[in-house]
Amino acid sequence: MLKIVTTFLLCIILLHTLGQKQRKVSTYLFTQYNSTIYDATVGNNPSGIGLGLQSFFTVKPKFKITIELTGDIYLQDDKVYRMYPNGTPINDVNGMVNLFAGSLFHPIENMYLSFAAGPSFINGQTLLGIKPALGFYISANHRWIVKAAYINVFNRDKITKKDFGSVSLAIGLKLF
Repeated sequence: MLKIVTTFLLCIILLHTLGQKQRKVSTYLFTQYNSTIYDATVGNNPSGIGLGLQSFFTVKPKFKITIELTGDIYLQDDKVYRMYPNGTPINDVNGMVNLFAGSLFHPIENMYLSFAAGPSFINGQTLLGIKPALGFYISANHRWIVKAAYINVFNRDKITKKDFGSVSLAIGLKLF
């Protein structure tokens, strides 16, 4: 009986001790709104909505590595047919998937600055994109985040060499 009680107490103490350790990884689920700033077909895709997952890997208390996967759809359209001077159509952006990796810095506890880069998938093309962001934890336990970001996808239109640019506002909930 003494062995059972001792084992039970040691398990409780061990669980409590393990519970005090800070997690190395935290993952958030985001919902976001994007507004297109510039594009070859900005009227055909002025704004979009989407979902995303972002994970933070703690390196040091003020520095983290981040990986982000987002998917956006652009539902609005001004129904204007846009074409090049030779008559071929300019493809508009119906949707976009981004897989970005980068780093973030916490200048203060409830705010972070991040910079991420990686592939953006638009209309079957794989393009390079960047995403600097500013995020704020809006709850004391860091369960909720509000984030503002700028997204630039380089050479979205191959003929005109125009980039795709948008601003994004997102709110995220910590999953773990």
